[in-house]
Amino acid sequence: MPIVAHSQLPAFATLNREGFDVVAASASLSSLPSLRIGLLNLMPDAAVQATERQFLRLIDAYGADANLYVYPFALEFDDRGEIAQAHIDAHYARLESLREDGLDALIITGANPTAEDITAEPFWGSLMQVIDWARTNVESIICSCLATHAVLHRYHGVERTELPQRRWGVYEHDEIDLAHSLLAGLSAPVIAPHSHRYDISRAAMEAAGIKVLVASKTAGVHLAVSDDQFRFMFFQGHPEYDAISLLKEYKREVRRFLSGQRSEYPPYPENYLNAEARVRLGDYRQQVTKTKSADVTLPLFPEAPLAGSCVNTWGEAGRTVYRNWLAELIRRA
Repeated sequence: MPIVAHSQLPAFATLNREGFDVVAASASLSSLPSLRIGLLNLMPDAAVQATERQFLRLIDAYGADANLYVYPFALEFDDRGEIAQAHIDAHYARLESLREDGLDALIITGANPTAEDITAEPFWGSLMQVIDWARTNVESIICSCLATHAVLHRYHGVERTELPQRRWGVYEHDEIDLAHSLLAGLSAPVIAPHSHRYDISRAAMEAAGIKVLVASKTAGVHLAVSDDQFRFMFFQGHPEYDAISLLKEYKREVRRFLSGQRSEYPPYPENYLNAEARVRLGDYRQQVTKTKSADVTLPLFPEAPLAGSCVNTWGEAGRTVYRNWLAELIRRA
């Protein structure tokens, strides 16, 4: 019984309908080991609930006898819209109560960067307060993308660099430390999506004493750890992504082009769309670029027809890493 539905968070019910192993709090067994896992959700409004589901699915991969309590929370300064804020107010834990009751583990999601200088992000101060506390009070912390860059900047003085073009797509990683316990059960290559404008190279991480576990010459570092006890786990890739996550990002970038927020039509995410999907999207591009300057209604983005062609080739690798991580935390509990 991996995940305990200890609140009315809609994601618990959704995962239960999808067939994941979610049990009511009344069905949890006091005889089993338990973990309290915080989920700091930094994602923008439109992605808040999808992000909850994505990380819960990874946590559900543990698949052994334990009570796993997941507590989403957010930073209070966040300038949220009415719907997202109502969801957070109704279903999210308060940081003060999590500090008081304690956490065994913490997951910090990525976020959309808004500033070239990471310390200029509006959430920087509040995020550092959480990380400073967790560093000495939480057994292990998973950092995703921007959170990885934040921690490496804060404690190791490592600066991220802006890539010539966004690293965006699905990539094979064949530089793998298969002897590490977090990678037990994996084999090369490890497949994972990436979606980031900023990057920290393998050389920069290793110079700072960070151990790189999964990387490739094409996509860079996917997973690294701070030490043998993996106090921090650093992801630049996104094992939590759904099959359609990159498609939704592509749709967002097309909308940004049509609204004038980006100057060029977006390229396809690499190694992601099949030939039929690219043809359909090519036709769509021709339609919208022809009508963009005309006073006509733009055709709808063909998300539904394309969704079926998006295949999740990376999910099992991500679940394996999370399964190994949770098994080690249970062992230490």
